[in-house]
Amino acid sequence: MTSPEPELDTTAADTAAVDVESTVEPTADPASGSEEATGGNSAEVAELTAALQRERAQFANYKRRTEEEKQGRVAYGKQILIDKLLPVLDDLDRAREHGDLESGPLKGVADKLIATLDAEGLAKFGAPGDPFDPELHEAVQNDGSGTEPVIGAVYRGGYRLGDKVIRTAMVTVTDPDPQTDPSAQPSTTGHSGAQ
Repeated sequence: MTSPEPELDTTAADTAAVDVESTVEPTADPASGSEEATGGNSAEVAELTAALQRERAQFANYKRRTEEEKQGRVAYGKQILIDKLLPVLDDLDRAREHGDLESGPLKGVADKLIATLDAEGLAKFGAPGDPFDPELHEAVQNDGSGTEPVIGAVYRGGYRLGDKVIRTAMVTVTDPDPQTDPSAQPSTTGHSGAQ
């Protein structure tokens, strides 16, 4: 036995469909050649295209800026750590000058530490005989009177991380040694007088 199917009231559905059709505004047919309709659409397309290009540019700037900030944070963290290790490097320099790093396990540890810091971009500067540069060196004593001073003694080495100076070298300043500076040597032409 099958039960009789209930009859559907189709008149209400037909009336609702007619109401929906009457409330929807007819759109312009792009193929109809209506200049007014296509002019409005092309202006809207141009506006949306410009908005999309602005959003893409803003997103590209955001990505670039966040990458630069990330690199800046990494460099800052690296500098903080290296700043804390500079006194250890000074102690290793003093131990090397004393002869304690000529052999043994401390030499191996010191060499590994220095090689690791070199790989991270740390470079030491300020050696006796180097030209004095007030941007890189802190003069604690001036024993020279010349116009082109050089470093005499180094009390504390200077360090650079990449291109940035993180600590100036503490040095004494003196005149260049005439035996090592060819411009300071007198001209020797002819015989020296000894035969």
